Amino acid sequence: MQRYEFAQLDSTPGVPCPCGTSRRAFVTPENVLATAHLVEISADARTHYHKRLTETYVILEGEGFLELDGERIPVKPLSTILIRPGCRHRAVGKMKVLNFVVPAFDPADEWFD
Repeated sequence: MQRYEFAQLDSTPGVPCPCGTSRRAFVTPENVLATAHLVEISADARTHYHKRLTETYVILEGEGFLELDGERIPVKPLSTILIRPGCRHRAVGKMKVLNFVVPAFDPADEWFD
């Protein structure tokens, strides 16, 4: 068995998410460790949170704000944000974000107020 996996995020099909569109790598039943997502943030991202997942956002393109528990943090390329479980969050502004999710992404762990 190989001890690595490879993904080409710009060729991975996008799926709708609360933030816009996400291209998700390494989302398989046997992988419970971590996933990587290329997220294209739409201007109207929806506030949500996770009960188990920790996300690390790295802004690649665009500028705007991340709303984190009601506080607006200005972000620009290479801003990096760690979002812990329970933190209500959304992006404001059109951006491209690399998102690392630990443990591996689970669509059942997206919550809305």
